[in-house]
Amino acid sequence: MISIYELKPRFQALLRPIVAQLDRIGITANAVTLFAMLVSCALGILLFIFPFPRLFLLLPLWMFLRMALNAVDGMLAREFGHKSPLGAYLNELTDVISDAALYLPFVMIAPFGWGSVAGVIFLSALSEMTGALAPMVGVERRYDGPMGKSDRAFVFGALGLWLGIAGSLPGWAFWIMPAVALLIALNIVNRIRSALQQLPGS
Repeated sequence: MISIYELKPRFQALLRPIVAQLDRIGITANAVTLFAMLVSCALGILLFIFPFPRLFLLLPLWMFLRMALNAVDGMLAREFGHKSPLGAYLNELTDVISDAALYLPFVMIAPFGWGSVAGVIFLSALSEMTGALAPMVGVERRYDGPMGKSDRAFVFGALGLWLGIAGSLPGWAFWIMPAVALLIALNIVNRIRSALQQLPGS
């Protein structure tokens, strides 16, 4: 399945000079990871408490910056020797926390509600857990789509942009959350199937 994640190598190539500079001045991968989570949580709390449409224009901007920071911390870990056991935990856990924080404010936005948004948050966490479990069966971490982390960032960033510009969402937008949930469910199946196919003798 096609996913925005497949564009990551090109994005990383653009960021590599910046990453090298961060390494030179002593910025660690874990520091970048924690910074991205803290800003995500702060923005999520702000939008949840003050769900004004114009404020949601911050969401697409932050989603893009967060994607860049996720690429930066990974490159620092792999290419500049910042990899650590703690970093592995932080990389997985902070993504799930950040996703939940950034999606949650949409429960305050019509035509969405607690049920549809909570379902997407739950399935998003399950999707990342499914991908992270792949090394336990002896294969590489899975990032299969559709509706992986990068795709979800695009969808929620687009919703924030739409809401911020239009001031409200149309009634039919209610079906966006079920559609996202369905695609994440397919994502989970794909990640399990791909991991099992990687096993010797499959």
